[in-house]
Amino acid sequence: MTDSHRIVIVGGGAGGLELATRAGDRFGRRARATVTLVDKNETHLWKPLLHEIAAGSMDIHAHQLDYLAQARWHHFNFCFGSLETLERSRREIIVGPVADERGVEVIPRRTLGYDTLVIAIGSVANTFGVPGVAEHAYALESAVEADRFHRRLINACFQANYLPGSTPGQLRVVIVGAGATGVELAAELHNTTRVLAAYGLQNIEPERFLHITLLNADPRILPMLPERIAKAVTGALEDLGVVVACSEQAVEVTATEVKTKSGKSYPADLAVWSAGIKGADLLRDLDGLETNRVNQLVVRPTLQTTRDPDIFALGDCSAFPREGKTPPVPPAAQAAHQEASHLLGSIARRLHGQPLAPFRYRDFGSLVSLGEYSTIGSLMGFLSGKSYRVEGWFARLMYLSLYKMHLYALHGPVGVVLDTLARFLKRGTEPSVKLH
Repeated sequence: MTDSHRIVIVGGGAGGLELATRAGDRFGRRARATVTLVDKNETHLWKPLLHEIAAGSMDIHAHQLDYLAQARWHHFNFCFGSLETLERSRREIIVGPVADERGVEVIPRRTLGYDTLVIAIGSVANTFGVPGVAEHAYALESAVEADRFHRRLINACFQANYLPGSTPGQLRVVIVGAGATGVELAAELHNTTRVLAAYGLQNIEPERFLHITLLNADPRILPMLPERIAKAVTGALEDLGVVVACSEQAVEVTATEVKTKSGKSYPADLAVWSAGIKGADLLRDLDGLETNRVNQLVVRPTLQTTRDPDIFALGDCSAFPREGKTPPVPPAAQAAHQEASHLLGSIARRLHGQPLAPFRYRDFGSLVSLGEYSTIGSLMGFLSGKSYRVEGWFARLMYLSLYKMHLYALHGPVGVVLDTLARFLKRGTEPSVKLH
């Protein structure tokens, strides 16, 4: 390895951007290596926030981070564009051209060479071949999609406000999939209509206007949490008026309804698909790299891909098997954070020609936010090996700390303090829900 070692990270999600930032500070600052981040977007948004963007609880523009600015501050390069192909024999990737909204090419196709390649492009919605999902449902897998859903929601609320009278269930939202995203979105949407009514939409009666149905193919919601916690969350949602329908597998989505395998039909003015994820189709044909049945790159204990030791994968696009457990490491922000930290050490070892250490995932538990109403989840006790139920203000504090940990990795302690203070001071001049 030489001082000109080329580190290329494809994907600026939670794990990819954290790795690029820390690698830039550690290796790029001292010219020990060149670090390049490739992403198809110009800005970063922490993916667990997307349901809040969709509901309007959070302003997309206030929480986006410019990749170019982050690269300037932390000594790495940013390449704007999508990964097109991989040429392993030449250690090169091809980054596709970028066009503007008129279709005019702004940035041409480029070739980037690498010595260490990290693929962290995240995941896309798994539609399981259900017809109508792509045409009629919102997947909320990107900031653009979440913002588009929010505008549609706001327009529906304004339209209903100026119709004569108010009838129950004027806006029918069906959410397919009761994992964390589906559950948290249901609670946030309930709060959104209540706040909108308080901001001058007098003809909307929050308890009668919005009708939310949460469909799930499994017998219960939140399969990643213990059953006792799933029951508590189900009760909390039903108290809010959300209809929770389990053992209902969606088989078709149309412009007006969601049909299920049992023969039932659920009317839907807005449909959201959060029933599962998979790796992008691109990964399946990426120059012979091994993938599993949902297009995730299969990796070794060192996070190296099984067929090329110079290529690593982290986050939702990777499948890391856990010792003694059937499911791989879950596609969660805490997993991406831990993998990014591990890979930072692995790159340092590669630069010094040392063998790589295996990655060990530590499950700190899972938390589900019900917006302004409650936060419920489980935290792991590492001395006892058991999980403990937490809820209320302590659970909310732990939930918020996950985002603060992400900001800490990107901006350091001073940046987190200043960001927190600025948002606290600005709260008095902004509505609690985005109104446009």
